[in-house]
Amino acid sequence: LKVRVVRSSPPSSQFKATLQESYQVYKRYQMVIHKDPPDKPTINQVRLVPVSFEDPQFKSSFNQSATLFAKYQMSVHKDTPSDCGENEFTRFLCDSPLEAEHAPNGPECGYGSFHQQYWLDGKIIAVGVIDILPYCVSSVYLYYDPDFSFLSLGVYSALR
Repeated sequence: LKVRVVRSSPPSSQFKATLQESYQVYKRYQMVIHKDPPDKPTINQVRLVPVSFEDPQFKSSFNQSATLFAKYQMSVHKDTPSDCGENEFTRFLCDSPLEAEHAPNGPECGYGSFHQQYWLDGKIIAVGVIDILPYCVSSVYLYYDPDFSFLSLGVYSALR
């Protein structure tokens, strides 16, 4: 048995060279030990969308996100439809005091508030609302389609 310490942030050349192999081991482990289904969302099915009505991806997915939020709130938290309408969704998870900023030495996506959308078969099944800041990522809220609760998307999002 040989053990290597490989720098992941910033990614070293060893990390980059073994990423796919490491991911396959992780995926197999999750399927065998935790009984994850093989179709659990992967990195290619996660989109980071800035919370901005100016952003085309955000605008085009807004209705789907708001509808999913209402479904989640009513199913999981037993909210009434009037408690989780479009205005409540916007106030709670879209209006942010953070302003978007793109620093030259910052992340490619910039700093600010984002919706981390989890897509499966062309539809959003979960949204992680996060703030990306210079020295941390803050998880604000996560909501998901209760029909996909078997995927443990809250755990997956936290680990991701």
